[in-house]
Amino acid sequence: MKLIGENLNVMAVKIGKALKEMDPGPIREMAVAEAEAGVDLIDINLGPLRKAGPEVMAWVVKTVQEVTDLPLSLDTTSIEAMEAGLQVCKNKALINSISARPERMEALMPLAKKYNASFIGLTMGVEGIPRDANERGLLAAEMLAAAAGYGILEEDIWLDPITLPINSQQIQVQGCTEFVMMLPELFQNCKSTCGLSNVSNGTPTHLRGILNRTYMIMLKRYGMYSAIVDAFDRELREIAKGRRPDLETLVHKVMDGETVDLPNLPEEGAAYVKTTKVLMGQKLYSDSWLEL
Repeated sequence: MKLIGENLNVMAVKIGKALKEMDPGPIREMAVAEAEAGVDLIDINLGPLRKAGPEVMAWVVKTVQEVTDLPLSLDTTSIEAMEAGLQVCKNKALINSISARPERMEALMPLAKKYNASFIGLTMGVEGIPRDANERGLLAAEMLAAAAGYGILEEDIWLDPITLPINSQQIQVQGCTEFVMMLPELFQNCKSTCGLSNVSNGTPTHLRGILNRTYMIMLKRYGMYSAIVDAFDRELREIAKGRRPDLETLVHKVMDGETVDLPNLPEEGAAYVKTTKVLMGQKLYSDSWLEL
């Protein structure tokens, strides 16, 4: 699974301060750290960029490219800033993201074509978050049809089913999983991705890692091409690269409905089994699910 590092984000205090002061030091340090951690792309998330957006985005892209040749994912709601970033990207860029809303597709798909960029197709339409896997599929089909009108190849579209927090949207987690299962059959030429850390958003800090890692195993099984992740979660990186087959086998058994001897499992394995059941909706989420 390809990993897109999420840590160069305006919401991080150190990065936000560096952007405000146009200080390249922390930007370079983060880019180098993510590259050394082994991510495949670096996401540059600058938010709405209401002030001097194009200048800031172009500066950040150039600053990152001074220290790494990794491809970049550009994340901003500002159309002008997005184009400024695309103009200075040395490698094929990834636009993060284009939703199925007409105004977003009309504004950003021409940029994807103009700069030969890939884009993340966010399965969200004018009515907001889709209710289930079928609605996600319909929105994806709308985006593919619109992209074809601009001559954008399907392999340049990375479909994102929208991962939502387990603590408030547990049923939506299953909708996301079901859509990923459908992808190879319905949209076989497209790639796929998700904001993996969203599944644990709002949960206690010490529980976020096990949720993210377990969900990665589940999505990976169904062929998820990539995920936007915490670059510094070493165990998650090991799973993504296929270096924890023991954990993958255990999670797959739960997914297949096989009986697992939970009392005799080591603590780590038991945690993955319990978390899989929560992510599948077999157990209701609570902050104490690992203790039950």
